[in-house]
Amino acid sequence: MPTETRQNRIQDLLAGLSIAGLLLPEAVAYSSIAALPPQAGVIALFAGLLCYGLFGTSRFAIVSATSSSAAVLAAATASLAGDDPALRLSLAMGLVLVTGAFFLLAGLLKLGGLTSFIAKPVLRGFAFGLALTIILKQLASVVGVHLTDNNLIRFLPQLLEQLPRWNWAAAAVAAVALLLLWLCARIRRLPGGLLVVILGIAAGQWLDLQAHGVALIGVIDLRLEFAHLPVLPFADWLRLGELAFAMVMILYAESYGSISSFALKHGDRVSSNRDLLALGAANLLSGLFQGMPAGAGYSATSANEAAGANSRLAGAVAALVVLAIVLTVLPLVALTPEPVLAAIVIYALGRGLSLQPLGRYFSWRRDRLLVICAVAAVLVLGVLDGLLVAVGISVVLMLRQMSSADVRELGRIDGGHDFVDLQHHPGAEQIPGVLIVRPSEALFFANAERVLGAVLRLMRRASSPVHSVVLSLEESPDLDGTSIEALQAFFVQVQGEGKCLVLARVRHEAQEVLQTLPEACAPQVLISGLSVDGAVQLALQPTA
Repeated sequence: MPTETRQNRIQDLLAGLSIAGLLLPEAVAYSSIAALPPQAGVIALFAGLLCYGLFGTSRFAIVSATSSSAAVLAAATASLAGDDPALRLSLAMGLVLVTGAFFLLAGLLKLGGLTSFIAKPVLRGFAFGLALTIILKQLASVVGVHLTDNNLIRFLPQLLEQLPRWNWAAAAVAAVALLLLWLCARIRRLPGGLLVVILGIAAGQWLDLQAHGVALIGVIDLRLEFAHLPVLPFADWLRLGELAFAMVMILYAESYGSISSFALKHGDRVSSNRDLLALGAANLLSGLFQGMPAGAGYSATSANEAAGANSRLAGAVAALVVLAIVLTVLPLVALTPEPVLAAIVIYALGRGLSLQPLGRYFSWRRDRLLVICAVAAVLVLGVLDGLLVAVGISVVLMLRQMSSADVRELGRIDGGHDFVDLQHHPGAEQIPGVLIVRPSEALFFANAERVLGAVLRLMRRASSPVHSVVLSLEESPDLDGTSIEALQAFFVQVQGEGKCLVLARVRHEAQEVLQTLPEACAPQVLISGLSVDGAVQLALQPTA
């Protein structure tokens, strides 16, 4: 084995050992956020590491339970099941399974290109509000305050009102754990989470923390029994489908953000469609064994990269180490004080609780309202409704941008073969008798009729007579039914006014369907994959 390869394997081994100490405590801690048994997070961890290790493409990504998915899962199941723990577990299993199925479907349909479906400002605002919500709720859990109001505007006053009844012993344990985590973070590759858990177990037994009202996480039952599919009413499955759609978008936005950022940093190539399939397999496997949703969280992925990982072997090593811990000392893990797990969650989220990523939108004077709305939605409406509002904002934003597409009139620049927007390049040359246009966005149901109507108006109002129209469809990889019908009517209009129409840059899929239209068979209509320059030359031919 070459020396370099051997060194890489050693680094992967060390990285796996290092992150295993982070992953197991976080997995158990996120189970508490989701209001599920501790083993739910551990099952998601194994499912994520196994499936992504086999099918994923990023060498740094660590797929496991995440804080955001845990919080959304808790809110979703609480809204549907109330205080029924059995029903809550069935609903959680159903939601994870549907989420996995949606991921697989998206991968099979090759929808990996839709990586920016949720606008970054909206995602960052939601993540900030979610982190703040989880931290405050973990604080309330530590001090023994049980609040039913999800509105943080009323949450904080209630928390402070119960100050005399706080469990100060639990608060002290959490504070010491936070201090130790901060100190451990100063030393690279030191598994701070695992070390704090070990010290917490020792302190819990030595100081008899239970006698002071400090709860332990309890038994972790990891019997891998294949669970039966939950028997739920059809209305519940429909509701789970809605929630799973939102869960998929948040998980994928978070996962792909982590995957793509480190791929860009190291010049790696990743496949978004394969990653969708890997995430789908991970969630299906996790759901079948009553685990949590799984995604590539930024904290675990960045920890893996910082630990020196060079391949997915690091994730495999981490899985083996976690398995060894589970098989040998799992009963001891059950003795972990709950404030220690809360401290791990607070520390993990606190590191990302920075105003700097949000502040840039204010300094740029862009998307400030989106950020404010996303943060406010989570803080005021709660995690679940805040998530749905955030997704809704992104959908509306995308539709507004795509439907507001305008038409650019093009001209030749510097007498060459390049055609540019006349509005921004006044020196560009217009071709006499030829109107050359290009929509700024892809044609689809919300903008097709308006865009083609604008082309007709430009043709009719041209300052000089026009005998041919060149329409570039380079922004439209394919066409939906509404766009095809609009183009069909457009062909008729152009022919009726005695003009020649040449379509340029038509992709293969769109060309196949357009050539089946009777209107496209007319001699005045030419459909081609030629460049704009080639289409112009065609339009200028006497036979055109």
